[in-house]
Amino acid sequence: MPRKSLVSQVAETILDQIVRGELPVGGPLPTEAELCAVHDVSRMTLREALKTLQAQNVVRAAPGVGSYVNPLEQWTGLEAVLRATSAGAGEDLTSVQLVEVRRMIETGAAALAAERHGAADLRELEGLLELMRDAHRREDLAAFVRADIGFHDAVLRASGNVFVALLLDPLSRVLREKREQTSAVPRIQVNAIEQHALVLEALRSREPERARRAMDAHLQQTAEDLRRYVLDPPA
Repeated sequence: MPRKSLVSQVAETILDQIVRGELPVGGPLPTEAELCAVHDVSRMTLREALKTLQAQNVVRAAPGVGSYVNPLEQWTGLEAVLRATSAGAGEDLTSVQLVEVRRMIETGAAALAAERHGAADLRELEGLLELMRDAHRREDLAAFVRADIGFHDAVLRASGNVFVALLLDPLSRVLREKREQTSAVPRIQVNAIEQHALVLEALRSREPERARRAMDAHLQQTAEDLRRYVLDPPA
């Protein structure tokens, strides 16, 4: 059997070519012989790589004809979709849509956390908020992002629903990258600290609707800051 790492490497290289438009949507892939020559791999390795892309509906096999690139809306692999939508003009849309996904999930998680949190959850959230403040004072972007993400993860855990965190886990890498992008702006850090403090107070109240509104307001602020300072920054 071919080495898994080599199969993955070939699959990712072909995916990158598709994302860059070198292998157009709806068009056929080169023949197996051509792809083997380009990537310097055996037919077995190539076929395993193509199976990886087929499993994500990035490409489809036409028996007796070859393989074709599917339209993006048919893709089912999260990593593949993220690569495509983050490329070129789609990057702004990806950033906005990720905030929308967070807003749908995290507002409900905050409502649950308001009812179900324990004293240890509040202490953890207080500590993470203080870490955000300290990182902001020290201009430590990496530490700020860690504390910010940690705060949201703590809210998800405090919801008491194991499926909530699992919904966002596949997006963790790209969410971290986007958080680093937005948090690099000092004004956004200030706004984030203020909003996190309001979320914490709402959770302390044990009022689910208040916590939902606080998290919604925070993520609405995040979306507005993204557009104002990152996607369309002042001249």
